[in-house]
Amino acid sequence: MRASVVGVPVLAVLTVLLISRCVAAGPTPHPAAGHHRHVPATAVTSPRTSPLSPAALPGASSGAPSGGAATPSAPFNATDLAWLQLMIPMTEQSVRLLELAPRKTSDPAVARFAAEAVSARRETLRGLRDLLRRAGVPQSREHEGHDMPGMTTPADFAALDRADGAAFDRLFTENAREYLTQSVLVAKGEGRSGADPATRAFAAATAEAHAGQLARLAP
Repeated sequence: MRASVVGVPVLAVLTVLLISRCVAAGPTPHPAAGHHRHVPATAVTSPRTSPLSPAALPGASSGAPSGGAATPSAPFNATDLAWLQLMIPMTEQSVRLLELAPRKTSDPAVARFAAEAVSARRETLRGLRDLLRRAGVPQSREHEGHDMPGMTTPADFAALDRADGAAFDRLFTENAREYLTQSVLVAKGEGRSGADPATRAFAAATAEAHAGQLARLAP
């Protein structure tokens, strides 16, 4: 587990790196240039509940114009892109983790949590990808497999594959808590420093939903 660097500092570092990379690359002709709605509390208390589709959020566009590339309806800054590019691989790995539980766990509560959470996580992933497409940035794999807070690494998955029963349950819970903890923290960082209203609203909904799921995994 990677507990030494957490949350907002991770997002801040990624933002700085993304800005540096953009400066080095120079201007881009894509409209997005110029790398974790008001949500009632009752809307996100269940692990089945996920953030709304970006199309339903304030400032979201209706899709690509007839001529081709999608045009963002609001400016995206480096924090928006850093959050999306970090949260997508984190969430992909979380889905993979949840999918392991039915055949590995010995605890009905773990099996129930995984079954309830996985559909919400897939919906979150679709929303993140939609936002990244609206920003005009292709999905990349630059953080996949990195040993970073919130990431379930290849070494983690190897240990999970070797484990069964109570040993699996312990590793599953550790990794699930880490993902949820980090996703809440970086979503709050996006809320403070992001620029795109739809992305910030999606981050707020994600943070609230994931905080509710984290409470279910409390020791």
